[in-house]
Amino acid sequence: MHKSGEQPIQYGGVPEAERPPMRSIGRGMRSTCPACGTGKLFRAYIKPVDNCGVCGEEIHHHRADDLPAYIVIVVVGHVMMTGYMLTDMAFRVSPWIHLAIWVPIAVLAALLSIQPIKGGVIGLQWALKMHGFGSKHGDGPEGRHGGPHE
Repeated sequence: MHKSGEQPIQYGGVPEAERPPMRSIGRGMRSTCPACGTGKLFRAYIKPVDNCGVCGEEIHHHRADDLPAYIVIVVVGHVMMTGYMLTDMAFRVSPWIHLAIWVPIAVLAALLSIQPIKGGVIGLQWALKMHGFGSKHGDGPEGRHGGPHE
């Protein structure tokens, strides 16, 4: 028995909401908050918000760093090289013509894909509770900056 006014002991804590990775990645790729799917994820082109304007989820923990750029390079590079090779097999044209065609397409493809890919990376980090997304205030064992030794 417990005294009146005291809370009973609860083991196991409060159950957390699920964080399915694919749903979180999809929300991030749509530039919405990975937690609620409604709030904006970016305040500028590729600059994420600090907190979701709808649910208040802290987004500043993310450590996307260079991964989105590497993914863009791999994806765009493979697509462009395939397009170049298929075009070169079908039409024999000057290398300057290929340069005039494929460089603008590659730049445009990279610029159009960097934001959704960065959003997906942030969504994945949120779903896996990486870099402070798992603790309520970002002061868990990983701290705010992603490592115990900083």
